[in-house]
Amino acid sequence: MKTFPKPLTAREERECLERYQEGDQEARATLIERNMRLVAHVAKKYQNTDYDMEDLLSVGTIGLIKAVNTFHTDRGSRLATYAAKCVENEILMLLRANKKYSKEVSLFEPIGVDKDGETVSLVDVIEMENKEALETIILSQDIKELYDAFDHCLRDTEKKVIGMRYGLYGGKEHTQREIADMLGISRSYVSRIEKKSIEKLRMEFEKNNKKSGIIK
Repeated sequence: MKTFPKPLTAREERECLERYQEGDQEARATLIERNMRLVAHVAKKYQNTDYDMEDLLSVGTIGLIKAVNTFHTDRGSRLATYAAKCVENEILMLLRANKKYSKEVSLFEPIGVDKDGETVSLVDVIEMENKEALETIILSQDIKELYDAFDHCLRDTEKKVIGMRYGLYGGKEHTQREIADMLGISRSYVSRIEKKSIEKLRMEFEKNNKKSGIIK
């Protein structure tokens, strides 16, 4: 699967949007191409369904194209936030055709209306508190994947060391010396376990992202 280019910066996005609004189709193509990584991130959330990533990416791309075609700069948010909503809605339409996923919940589904009568979704509420809402959503997804890798990639001793070292699952962070004393092993051994465990987690995380085409 191809590797997607990096997203546009806020300035680059604004310039492309302005050019597209003036009829520049090359700018439109750039907006679509440079947001494909976003499509992959959203689609990755549903990669364990009955649909493979190629199908999810294809459907998600339709949502992205719709977003680029209908986005207005006066919305007060980045194109990516609006596009994420369109991409996920398009994928959920596909999944809901399968009754097995009829109750799938989306961050972008309406949860009420604002004072102007406009529908409000959970991600809109998040964005009110954090203008980098999309990045926060993707980071939360990445953290979940790292925890999943922690659970099935590491041995018991490795889990203990990494869990105590970084305060996972709400625990307290400890120094290598403190961990060594608690486990009755040398600090250098703790360091080796930590280094090996982090490499395992990194490889697992990158493997998952390769499957989604997000990184090489």
